[in-house]
Amino acid sequence: MKNEIFNDYAEKIVDLYKIPREEMFSKIKRTDVVDARQMLYYLCNRRNISHTQIKRYLIEEGFEIGISTILHGIKVMEEKIANDSDYKQIINKIK
Repeated sequence: MKNEIFNDYAEKIVDLYKIPREEMFSKIKRTDVVDARQMLYYLCNRRNISHTQIKRYLIEEGFEIGISTILHGIKVMEEKIANDSDYKQIINKIK
């Protein structure tokens, strides 16, 4: 079930950001791609998907990163949401 939530968020995010799914799960460091990944980490975390599970789902997509990167991404997204109302609207739209 958690994998379905992960995939649902991933699809909504790539549609919103208008990026290919493969790019979101790649080492590309373009701002929009990083932002999309961090949003995925944040949303999954809010649905009680553990950091270990998020990492496992990312590995299944071919994207291997550490839990510290996931934690950093969640923190960055929390700051953006707190300081930018556009991010709050995006989060509500995806939920």
